[in-house]
Amino acid sequence: MQALAPHPGSLQIDGTLGGGGHAVRILEAISPDGRLLGLDADADAIDRAGRRLAPYASRAVLRQANFEDLGRVAAETGFDPSDGVLLDLGLSSYQLADEGRGFSFRAAGPLDMRFDPAHGRPASDLVSRLDEAELAALFRRYGEEPFAGRVARAVVSARRQQPILTSAELAGVVERAIPGRPSGRRRVHPATRVFQALRIAVNRELETLEPALAGALQLLRPGGRIVVLTYHSLEDRIVKRFMATERRGCVCPPEVPVCVCGRAPRLRIVPGAAATPSSQEIASNPRARSARLRAAERLAA
Repeated sequence: MQALAPHPGSLQIDGTLGGGGHAVRILEAISPDGRLLGLDADADAIDRAGRRLAPYASRAVLRQANFEDLGRVAAETGFDPSDGVLLDLGLSSYQLADEGRGFSFRAAGPLDMRFDPAHGRPASDLVSRLDEAELAALFRRYGEEPFAGRVARAVVSARRQQPILTSAELAGVVERAIPGRPSGRRRVHPATRVFQALRIAVNRELETLEPALAGALQLLRPGGRIVVLTYHSLEDRIVKRFMATERRGCVCPPEVPVCVCGRAPRLRIVPGAAATPSSQEIASNPRARSARLRAAERLAA
């Protein structure tokens, strides 16, 4: 909230509505007449947040949409231009707790992992269809899994015996494939990186992030802010590079002595906004351990 700095009467966008927690705080800050546009690809999230935001219904517009369509939806709903955009990436605790969605290692339900179950193909399709080399490349690229080859071989071997249809079945295959630490204790589940890789691939998370950032920048008024929460290095790298590029402006090659592109900076990094969770926050909310916040402010055109 400090990084976003919403003020009374402003127009704000929550591009990843989730459970509506951020949306409530924003709506309180922009009262009495500020308005919020909330997006989420998950229909269940829209329904859940709609109930939570019922007291603010006259000032909250909710739409089921992926944040890569931010510009289009904002234009259709009267939020172009806006004063702030918040993107809280990854999956929500509600999605993780729903066994029918397949995000949890212990889920006995189908291996799905789609944010929007009405579109795209489930994770089980990738697990059953990709060959060993393709699986290894996916686990390595999107999960940065050091044992990607070993896990891919184990998945192919296991599916020859029987299809891998649930998240719990896949987690078991991965756990048996990855060697344990000498102490026999792990800070995170051994299937964490593999599940991350599949979720990112299924939902095209990295492919949709850059259009979402570009769309947010186009929507912001001068002085408006974009705040992004990331949870792994791949998405954080994209956000950091985007903000650095827009802060620099000029895209001329280093060997060119003077700028000839004429591109002016469009963002400034908000001083002191970059943050990671404190040890106390991690102790009370372990899922926040990998979070990183970045924020930038739109400059005058």
